[in-house]
Amino acid sequence: MTSSRRRPFCLSAAAVVLVAAAGCSSTDAAATIAVPSPPPEEASLCSALHRELPKSVAGQDREDPEPASELTAGWGDAAIVLRCGVPRPEKMSDPQAKSVEADGVNWLLEEDPEGPRFTTTYRKTYVEVTLGKQYAHDATPLAELADAVKKTVPASL
Repeated sequence: MTSSRRRPFCLSAAAVVLVAAAGCSSTDAAATIAVPSPPPEEASLCSALHRELPKSVAGQDREDPEPASELTAGWGDAAIVLRCGVPRPEKMSDPQAKSVEADGVNWLLEEDPEGPRFTTTYRKTYVEVTLGKQYAHDATPLAELADAVKKTVPASL
C-alpha cells in the first residue's frame, strides 16, 4: 500500500519537472523585434538586401524574428538580428563615436550590456545589426553581411 501512494507522488513530481523544463525552453517562439518603417525608396533597398542575406552567419542558421518582414532578419535565435531602414542613430552626430570597418562596410558601434549594436554609415539607408554578448569582440557577423550590404545598399558619399 505504501508503494501505491508513492507512485502517484513520483509521477506528479516527474510531470512538474517536465513542465518546468518545457517552460524554460528558448525555442518556444521566434524573437519579436520592432519593424522599421522607412520611406518607400529605402524600403526597396531593404527588400533587395533581404533577398541577398546569407542562410547562416557566424555559424548561426537563419531564424527570422517576428513579425515576419523584409525589413528584418535574424540568425541563431536572436543572437544576430538585422533591421534595415532604421532611423539615423543620434550617436552618429558624436565626433567621439566609435566605428569599425568590416570588408568595406563602415559601422557605427554602440555598446550595450546585452551586446553591441552596429549601424551602417555612408549608405543610402541605415542597416542595424544587433549582436548577442558572445559577439562583443567579434566582427565575423559584420564581415559575413558586408557583401550583401555592398551589393544592395549603395554608398552615399
